[in-house]
Amino acid sequence: MVLRKTGRAALVFFLFAGLLGLASLPLGAQQSQQNIPDAPSVGRTPQQLPNSGPAMSGPQDEAPPPPEPTHDSSSSDNTPGPSHTAPPPGTSPSNPPSSSPDASGVATTRDGMFTMVVNTNFVTVPVTVKDESGHLVEGLTMKDFALYEDGSKQSLKLFTSDPFPLTAAVIFDLGLPDSEVRKINQTLPALTGSFSQFDEVSLYAYGNTVARLSDFTAVGEKLNETLRTYREDVRGRADTVPVMTGPMAQQGPVVNGHPMDPGAPQVPVMQRESHVLNDAILMAARDLSRRDRTRRKIIFIISDGRESGSNASYTDVLKVLLGQEIQVYAIAVGSSAIPGYGDLQKIKIPRFGYGDILPKYASATGGDVFREFSRDAIEATYARVTGEARNQYTLGYLTRATPSSSYKVIEVRVHRPGLKVTARDGYYPLPPPPRASR
Repeated sequence: MVLRKTGRAALVFFLFAGLLGLASLPLGAQQSQQNIPDAPSVGRTPQQLPNSGPAMSGPQDEAPPPPEPTHDSSSSDNTPGPSHTAPPPGTSPSNPPSSSPDASGVATTRDGMFTMVVNTNFVTVPVTVKDESGHLVEGLTMKDFALYEDGSKQSLKLFTSDPFPLTAAVIFDLGLPDSEVRKINQTLPALTGSFSQFDEVSLYAYGNTVARLSDFTAVGEKLNETLRTYREDVRGRADTVPVMTGPMAQQGPVVNGHPMDPGAPQVPVMQRESHVLNDAILMAARDLSRRDRTRRKIIFIISDGRESGSNASYTDVLKVLLGQEIQVYAIAVGSSAIPGYGDLQKIKIPRFGYGDILPKYASATGGDVFREFSRDAIEATYARVTGEARNQYTLGYLTRATPSSSYKVIEVRVHRPGLKVTARDGYYPLPPPPRASR
């Protein structure tokens, strides 16, 4: 009996001493003893040893320090860049998981997962459908349309007849006669009334140069104030015949008001005016390209359509318009609104540019040109333009065209007789916008 009690006391003593010895060991030694795998047994696979890593000091429940902020070597200052998140367990920043796509377009990662890499381009095409009387046709469905790219029928992935909010760039022509400019200025209150509270509008004016009158803003008091100032300050060109003789005429090269060569015959020279319509459309198109792509973007021009003296060519401007899905609408005023005479102005005259280039822009982009001569007709056309641009059928499809591809021709057909379909003629595939630098 005494031996049994003595043995129990000795056992308790040795166990207590072992616990004291274990507590006195360093933390790393405790962890190493705790992480010793169990012996393999039948029906259980051997336990894997933990990955070796840097020893941790301090209490076991202490969080590791945050990663050091990285610096962008391309920046010129020493401002620290955003810190990166720690890599997942089992990886290191110097050896990230492999995810390079193979020839089939499948990228396989080191953990066995894979992702499908597909490059697609989505093309949207606004379509206007009118009957023989020129009224908009409603109630069409996707089955009524067929869309072709370079002659190949495309599968429609998007169809809607819902109206879109407008982002409109309105361009005024200051090269018109002063009487015509004053008539247009009287119609400007009706222009603002044709837009809704969901639209945004920017104003431009051009003659020999282009000027941005206002940035994009919602229809309201700010836009109305800009138009009131424009009406008061802007005048067109003189309605009189150019002076060719007399003291007010230019008689050749002069220096300080005196002829450079007094003995040379004085030939009357008339100053040639510039009408930089291409430059004005290009400036508006670039501004529109920075706006939200979910809105319908249009350029609304009030002009006689003359073009001369621009730095930008028609082809260059058209590439930007088609690449950014911008439609051009116009109200042809002045001489371009006269029946018959407007058709003659479509001809390009050598050294004098185009007489009326508006139909080319409108036809290529899916817009329209309205020829109005009277003030009442111009006011009524404002609402007609915005209503037509807002209420269109919108078709969308996926294309395999790459940014290096050439011009793609688009054709839209409606399977109903007696209807006129208006859509852009095609597009230029543009490269994706650059990613914002971190």
